[in-house]
Amino acid sequence: MAEDIQDYLKSHVFGAPQLKPDEKRAFLGNYRDRVALALTVGQLRTAKAEQLVRNVLRRYPGLRIYINGRMGKTIVNQYLKVAVSMNYPFTILAQNGMRVKQPLQENDFGLVIAGSKKITRPIVL
Repeated sequence: MAEDIQDYLKSHVFGAPQLKPDEKRAFLGNYRDRVALALTVGQLRTAKAEQLVRNVLRRYPGLRIYINGRMGKTIVNQYLKVAVSMNYPFTILAQNGMRVKQPLQENDFGLVIAGSKKITRPIVL
């Protein structure tokens, strides 16, 4: 009984325990094994990135695009237009309310294409 009370208090004081929170934070709320493609902010600025994203969207129908809303409006709008033109579901994550305000780095993920189940053959760059 005492252990139940302790567990109850811990879960309500510290929140429900999560599996791999750093991994989920890095991949815009997704686990690595559910990601088909993850591109950093720096990679999204290259000329080949948009065509790569379009190819992955064709290869993996039924997934979702997660766009880091902390990027500049130009990049966000570019990939938002790709998602809309291909009729692909998307989510823009602004990550507001984080306790630590760190500037967006070039090696932070800017776009992730992921699903709710494990991807057996992800794109490896």
